[in-house]
Amino acid sequence: MGYCGLRCGGCPIHVATRETDPAEQTEQRIRIAKLASEHYGMVLKPEDVTDCDGCRVASGRLFSGCAKCEIRKCARQRGCSTCAHCAEYPCDALEKLFLTDPGAKAALDDIRSRL
Repeated sequence: MGYCGLRCGGCPIHVATRETDPAEQTEQRIRIAKLASEHYGMVLKPEDVTDCDGCRVASGRLFSGCAKCEIRKCARQRGCSTCAHCAEYPCDALEKLFLTDPGAKAALDDIRSRL
């Protein structure tokens, strides 16, 4: 799970990273670029969809969007394993994310309820 509650295992970028068939990987990256545009307003070309091993990895492959993510940056600076562990949960950045990804909120709320 990412800091923000998104599940890396279900992330299309992570799935494409793990794809072994180059033709299928290319098709996935085309779909991801289109999805990123429609869902998040990002302007991506398929070649911009880089490999990613998850935003919580200390070193390794990281999607360019994750590398620029303010939520990731904040959680790492605060030393939180997820945003649910932050004293300021939920912040404005998370609330904005939750509008497009309500599953992230459910995941973090679940963690928070067990703290």
